[in-house]
Amino acid sequence: MNEELLGSDPEPPSQSRNSIRLPILQVNSPAAISPADSLDSNGAVLAPPRLFDDELLPLPMTRRRSRSRKAIDVKTAPAVSAASSPVAVPRRTARSAPRRSGRSVPAAKRGPTAADPVRDMLRQAVPIETPQRVEAPAESTETADFVISTRVEAFRRQFFPRTTVVEWNDWKWQLRNRIKDAATLSRVFALSLDEREAMAKLGGHLPVGITPYYAALMDLADPAEPLRRTMIPVGTEFTHTPGEADDPLAEDDFMPVDGLVHRYPDRVLFLVTNFCATYCRYCTRARMVGQTGEYHFNTKQHQAAIDYIAATPTIRDVLLSGGDPLTMGDDRLEWLLSRLRAIPHVEFVRIGTKVPAVLPQRVTPALCNMLRKFHPFWMSIHFMHPSEVTPEVKQACERLADAGVPLGSQTVLTKDVNDDVETMKRLMHGLLKIRVRPYYIYQCDPISGSSHFRTPVEKGLEIIEGLRGFTTGYAVPTFVIDAPGGGGKIPLFPDRVIGREGDFVLLKNHEGKTYRYPDPLPMH
Repeated sequence: MNEELLGSDPEPPSQSRNSIRLPILQVNSPAAISPADSLDSNGAVLAPPRLFDDELLPLPMTRRRSRSRKAIDVKTAPAVSAASSPVAVPRRTARSAPRRSGRSVPAAKRGPTAADPVRDMLRQAVPIETPQRVEAPAESTETADFVISTRVEAFRRQFFPRTTVVEWNDWKWQLRNRIKDAATLSRVFALSLDEREAMAKLGGHLPVGITPYYAALMDLADPAEPLRRTMIPVGTEFTHTPGEADDPLAEDDFMPVDGLVHRYPDRVLFLVTNFCATYCRYCTRARMVGQTGEYHFNTKQHQAAIDYIAATPTIRDVLLSGGDPLTMGDDRLEWLLSRLRAIPHVEFVRIGTKVPAVLPQRVTPALCNMLRKFHPFWMSIHFMHPSEVTPEVKQACERLADAGVPLGSQTVLTKDVNDDVETMKRLMHGLLKIRVRPYYIYQCDPISGSSHFRTPVEKGLEIIEGLRGFTTGYAVPTFVIDAPGGGGKIPLFPDRVIGREGDFVLLKNHEGKTYRYPDPLPMH
């Protein structure tokens, strides 16, 4: 139930006896060191080593306090290399962990231990206090089987040290602990003056909301980092330029009932929630999302939309969007899907979502088992940058694909985020490797205050030109403009037809070479 997620943050949970108490570092404190930093013998910060997305942490192991209560033994699993396959966090409680008999062995008498670069990195990043023995909450089956990448785990240990891995992998914990205000942002990010001033002016504007997981993928010091640029507001957001509008696609003009957009003859857009796990600063529906706080399930409103669909036999395709439908609980989603599936002329249902990219913990086995009951069922996932293709996201997408859900991607062409051929190519290749088919690249909609995100239309054509013929056709999405005023999606293509020369059509290939294709004109 979403309303359960949205109150004030809970009291700090009871801690696992497998946990270590760590001080929470302030990011703007001289003592705070990035998890990727390393130190020389004099304590100076050296250039950070690269953290690869496919690095995974060793499995968490247990420790026990010796009978003398003076020493704590820590048993560590061997490190997992960057080339290793993803390993799931085991379903094991402190009670079931192996125990060692006898007294602690003094450090001087212990044998050499295996090198653990991840452990060493984190020791440099976070000063560790004397570990305390604390109790653990019970692990749940829905939060146990998740991978966690090195970069994300380093972020968790630095900024959420009292949070267990099990809690971190709970999607409801991620939503409860989103970064939403200036004070919390300042504790994690070194905010620029522009960012601080924009946060102070937000008021009733599109709110800020960043899951801790997604924040872990961003550069905490550089305001120009691509993912950070899409999440934290800047002053230009409050500047309106000619051609911009709060509802540029005129969606509100095509609503026969609240929350249902019927613009195309055979399909409808069903807005089922105003709530998102994260709020993109270029959002087409910035006028409506987040304004009512956490969205409450409105059965009456949803039933009115379902009744309209049932009474309109030309509708064969229903796209659930919002907000983000995957922020709703399994029971609510099942309520909607089951009623749509009961309508004979509805041939298939789709969900548009960003959750697998920003909250992969939401993709639980229980969710996938529920979705597989409603085939044919499709999912379009909003991806923006190669940095989003992490081991966590790979696991989420593979779970969906294994449940029989065809996955497509939708990307918004955004200035200084993904507006070059190489970045787009890396993103599309990364998506194919996690079983997501690139579907659309959208020209950024002219919403109010979006001028700093929009690129010339020619830039999108240039990117398609740089993909077509230079990589597999599966990695080439369709570039579209959603026409202002409700005109719908219009695909744009580089001009490859030069003209005609008698009975031949002149064509230009990806290398710019001209070819003659035989196409005799009909005889009269």
